[in-house]
Amino acid sequence: MDLEVIKVVLQTLSSFAIAGGLLFTAVQFWYWRRAAHVANFSKLVELQMSLRKMRVDDPSLAAVYKDDVRNLSTDQEIREYFFNLMQLSVFEIVWFMHKNHQLPDDYFQSWVDRMRVIEQEESFRKMIENPSMKILHDDFQKYISDVMKTLPRKA
Repeated sequence: MDLEVIKVVLQTLSSFAIAGGLLFTAVQFWYWRRAAHVANFSKLVELQMSLRKMRVDDPSLAAVYKDDVRNLSTDQEIREYFFNLMQLSVFEIVWFMHKNHQLPDDYFQSWVDRMRVIEQEESFRKMIENPSMKILHDDFQKYISDVMKTLPRKA
């Protein structure tokens, strides 16, 4: 084998190594970007939960936005409403993580099973059925709405 052939083979191997490195970097960047997307979504929902917690702790704050207290007349009703919204927010994060393939199916299913029990609770149903605004991902809101249609009411 002469020197020219060896040079071409080494250059080819070097080129493939560089191309492979670039491809690996692109894939890692794609995964990082998806993880950042989920992290940003989760942070926004957490901030929203903080505002809801303030209303659980001090129900008078719920009256700042009149729509937030639609059909709610007592402090207890306000607390239950926002507490259930907080529970729903946690599940929304779980749902979004699963939707973005960052949560295994079996773990998501365990959440679905538990939420089916919670969703039958009268206070949860009352929160869902209240026409006041709930800031949720549109697809998640449809998902919850569809689930609620399939669940029987607790006796």
